[in-house]
Amino acid sequence: MNSQQITQRLIAWRWPLLAVGVLTAAAAWLPAQRLGFDRSIENMFAPDDPLLPPFRQLKRTFGGDEIALAAYVDPDVLNAAGLDRLDQLTKELAGVPGVASTFSLASVKPLLASSFLGSLRERVLLLSEGYTISADRQTAGIVCILMPEHESPVPRSQTVDELRRRIENHDPSAVLTGEPVMVVDGFRYLEDDGRLLGMASTGLLMLTIVICFRSLRWVLVPMAVVGAALIWTQALLAGSGLHMSLVSSMLWAIVTVIGIATVVHLVIGFRDARAAGLPPREALETAGGLLATPIFWACATDAGGFASLMASSVGPVHDFGVMMLFGSILTLVSIAVFVPGLSLLGRFDADPRRAWGEGGLDLGLRHIAAAIDRYPRRLGLSIGLVCGVCCCGMIWTDVETDFTKNFRQSSPIVRSYEFIESHLGGAGVWDVFFLVPEVTDSQFIDRVARLEDRLRREVVVSDADGVEQPGLTKVLSAIDALELVPYGKVSAQKNLEQTLNLVGGQMPIVRALHGRDPNDGDRYFLRIMLRARERQSSQQKHSLIEQVRRISQEEFPEAQVTGFFVLLTKLIESITRDQWLTFGIATGAIWLMMLAAFRSLPLAFVTLAPNALPIFVVTGLMGWFGFKINMGAAMIASVSMGLAVDSSIHYITAFHRHRDAGRTVNEALHAVHQTVGRAMVFSTLALIVGFTVLALSRFVPTIYFGVLVGLTMFGGLLGNLVLLPLLLKLIDREG
Repeated sequence: MNSQQITQRLIAWRWPLLAVGVLTAAAAWLPAQRLGFDRSIENMFAPDDPLLPPFRQLKRTFGGDEIALAAYVDPDVLNAAGLDRLDQLTKELAGVPGVASTFSLASVKPLLASSFLGSLRERVLLLSEGYTISADRQTAGIVCILMPEHESPVPRSQTVDELRRRIENHDPSAVLTGEPVMVVDGFRYLEDDGRLLGMASTGLLMLTIVICFRSLRWVLVPMAVVGAALIWTQALLAGSGLHMSLVSSMLWAIVTVIGIATVVHLVIGFRDARAAGLPPREALETAGGLLATPIFWACATDAGGFASLMASSVGPVHDFGVMMLFGSILTLVSIAVFVPGLSLLGRFDADPRRAWGEGGLDLGLRHIAAAIDRYPRRLGLSIGLVCGVCCCGMIWTDVETDFTKNFRQSSPIVRSYEFIESHLGGAGVWDVFFLVPEVTDSQFIDRVARLEDRLRREVVVSDADGVEQPGLTKVLSAIDALELVPYGKVSAQKNLEQTLNLVGGQMPIVRALHGRDPNDGDRYFLRIMLRARERQSSQQKHSLIEQVRRISQEEFPEAQVTGFFVLLTKLIESITRDQWLTFGIATGAIWLMMLAAFRSLPLAFVTLAPNALPIFVVTGLMGWFGFKINMGAAMIASVSMGLAVDSSIHYITAFHRHRDAGRTVNEALHAVHQTVGRAMVFSTLALIVGFTVLALSRFVPTIYFGVLVGLTMFGGLLGNLVLLPLLLKLIDREG
């Protein structure tokens, strides 16, 4: 069955198809609303990633991921009145539902206030420095240990909101940070983004279609296509047990963009057929017969580009690939179900019109075709030179490892982390932990102390002037607290755990520094908590991690180095590594599709060139201008490849049609520029407008993704209007 016959069947069955589409969309509405978010950091990594077992062991042994830190400036914090204010807030926060316990300097107020124990005051302050007190003794911190989510009586978001409300009402007001806070705020932004971006892209694209075609009907048709595809996709994802993740807020916006850009080709084909005098049904049959095949392959390449993301080891990227694979396929289904019925329903506003200024577009396309005809060599050399220079910038691309840079600098989450970075000596939190022998002695305690000393002295980073400085702003273990108890080290030689439990009664922070792993024979472990500055380059962070790992394993060969600082540093590295893997898979899959579509090796290669080149150019420009690769930027290669090749499919299909009709190569190129070329401009305009809406997001990778995909789409349009015809002239010399 050819495309003309398929189109005729769809039109003949348009009313049953429309009814089925409306009913299934209505039935899928409630299941679609159950699609939720996966807020786990483990979801960002492959299940078998070697980074995860140490991190999970850290969590179950020490509960280290369930901590929020409140902090505020109070120059009088060590005075009696300051300690009383701190004590009041510490107790207030302890009463928040979902908080297991809190501790601060107020928790050890007797050690600070008693003249008899005055000799311990400085030791207590040094031990607490960087957590519950700043080095300048001007900033107080309150550590809030949160209940595991499955044990909490209220959702984690409610706990964080109540903590924030209480600290903001405190005098002086405080900030709230920590991984649970970042997760709650981050996903709240993403959920808000999903609605905002979806509505904004829908509204802006509707306005774009009104301007381009001056027809309300042809606004509603693509909106119906997009709405049904989105509801079906969300319902299918919810039924499959998948969840939204860090990059999934773009789902609504991207399905909208893909659906509208695809329908635009049909709108222009239908409009041209009506302008030729055909009645509506015959006009739709003609447009569908000409465009059904390229639309199928266009949706297939969209699906292939997104499906390649499933090869990523990063959970959110993999899941986004699955979601958009479903979305691309269901967009094609939605077009088949809704377009025939809605486009032929009634007579109101049935015909799309020409856009204001479309005559100028036609003139511009004629000039481009004429330039290709007259100056093919000059154009080819110019394109090669400009693109070569731009691509050289890829040498200087770097990755963004500061996770706070994923949010706008004005957001509360970034301001809070900046406060901790500047007042408490570094927001990067990570750990070393190792097994404690069954019998401890002074030699073991000395080994731990030696390890801490080496970490403080030997772990270094170079500043902008190349001067080495300490890489860790805080190194703290339970061994440091033994001096707070008379004869602590002596008693620890007999029973370290009992001694640390005793110390923990006076210094609650010590409780988080030792523990037993219930999944490892209940064996006993010690933990060294590390702090480092979050805002460092990826090279500096990798150097720090490797230095800590080397030194730790020299002292304790079984030592594990893990924590959020380590995981988040490695995360973008994984995405960047996967970027070119997924791009290669997408390119290979699209090449095979083009080979099947056109049955020509040269054409399969020609289709790739004008769409791959803009991706390298945009990535190179990021290097030239110093923009770093983040999660959004790392996804553009494979996605852009799948989207941009749509125009090539339509162009080559029309070119062959004109060549088969007996036109020369140059005549065919001029004709295609005036028909498909115009549709390419409008559909790419829809893509660019839709993706640019993502710049409204509060999640920076989403902004990068939208802007960079928009740029590559524009580059792809130029490539398909200039480079693709040049390549077609090169391989088709018969006319």
